[in-house]
Amino acid sequence: MVMIHKVLVANRGEIAIRIFHTLREMGIRSVAVYTEVDGRSLHVRTADESSRVENYLDTREILRAAAETGADAIHPGYGFLSENAAFAEACEQAKLTFIGPRPQTIRRMGDKLESKRVMKDAGVPVVPTWDAEPPANAYPVLVKAVGGGGGKGMRLVEHPRDLNEAKAAASREAAKAFNDDRVFVEKYISNPRHIEFQVFGDTLGSVIHVFERECSIQRRHQKIIEETPSPAVSPDLRAKMGEAAVAAARAVGYVGAGTVEFILSPDGQFYFLEMNTRLQVEHPVTEMTTGLDLVREQVLVANGQPLSIKQTDVRQSGHSLECRIYAEVPEENFRPDTGSIAVYRPPTGPGIRLDSGVEQDSEVGFHYDPMLAKLIVWAPTRDASIERMQRALSEFVLLGVRNNIEFLHRVVSHADFKAGKIDTHFLEHHAELRKPTTTEIPVEALLAASLTSSDSRGHRGTNGADQTFDDVWQSGAWRNA
Repeated sequence: MVMIHKVLVANRGEIAIRIFHTLREMGIRSVAVYTEVDGRSLHVRTADESSRVENYLDTREILRAAAETGADAIHPGYGFLSENAAFAEACEQAKLTFIGPRPQTIRRMGDKLESKRVMKDAGVPVVPTWDAEPPANAYPVLVKAVGGGGGKGMRLVEHPRDLNEAKAAASREAAKAFNDDRVFVEKYISNPRHIEFQVFGDTLGSVIHVFERECSIQRRHQKIIEETPSPAVSPDLRAKMGEAAVAAARAVGYVGAGTVEFILSPDGQFYFLEMNTRLQVEHPVTEMTTGLDLVREQVLVANGQPLSIKQTDVRQSGHSLECRIYAEVPEENFRPDTGSIAVYRPPTGPGIRLDSGVEQDSEVGFHYDPMLAKLIVWAPTRDASIERMQRALSEFVLLGVRNNIEFLHRVVSHADFKAGKIDTHFLEHHAELRKPTTTEIPVEALLAASLTSSDSRGHRGTNGADQTFDDVWQSGAWRNA
């Protein structure tokens, strides 16, 4: 049995910090990597030791850092190198334990056409797909990149006459983004929900699912709010989808944490969409409702140990919501923002968790994804969970960079969201949610009041300006600053 003693996390920000916490609890030393612009970042100070690299995507640099620090395992987090089969193979060749699925699994599931073929053979429902021209009655259709995701290399086509142009455009975008210009055509399901199932497999052949996550609230094909359980999934449907997710994982001999993504149509039919061969951004909602530490399970499985639980042991309690906090301006088509975080006062209280990659005085640049933190809440019911999230968002003070906190508050407060009437086009159907609310206090005044009432660590000052800041805070006007 492989025994892991030191793990290099080939990532940054909140996910690196999240992994470091579990490693410390397990008595395993951690190594952070960082680029020049990240030298003072929170994740670097959270690890036991660190090593500078030129680029988070440079496999040779990551392996060099592992060798120099004596790491015997690498956790890729998500994004960057997490679904790169060549990187997983390079780790194996360097005698490093890759905390993730086998390279061949990553490669098969990273090819959307191959993954759909495998799922169809395994009896998992698959959205109708064509390599060439679809039948005339199939429209509307989606042109999608074979090797991509995140909405890149994707085009909606409503008429056959527009297909060739859409394929050419998608192919060019896919080549630039993924170094793979292959595209295919898929049946477009109108107004679907995006439902994913957390799966886990070990090296001894056990495969389980850990329930579903509702991920339908998206902008630019990227999730911003996730929850579990899904308000649309009945116990019977959950059993069927869970069985299909496990069958999908078994079909590729899956080892480690992964996610089987489904489209759920308005008529209740579900179809395999893709498999993400890594830990997901939204994994905390599963942890909050099951009590599991999914990173711990990843490390145990990578050590060659069996999963700590069986399918019959998996239980879910209550309801959890996650909101992704971004440095962006929803009112301006979600334009990313940059700057220094002048005040950072996250909410606290029962049932609140914050996975954050920043702190007060952190610099937010343009080099990487603008996600700053993930705000997660748990409560006994969905209604109570929404109420708790509303309270948490209303108390979240983040000044210095424009952000989406007020926007998220508007979304979770919307009547249709509360009623569970959501799909992947929710934000398109409710464009009014992106309209800014008016604030009576200028942004400059808010910043001045907050800075004079806080020391450099974000604590209250004693210079008599605290009442001004409290007035600003209690007014709620800062949320749109």
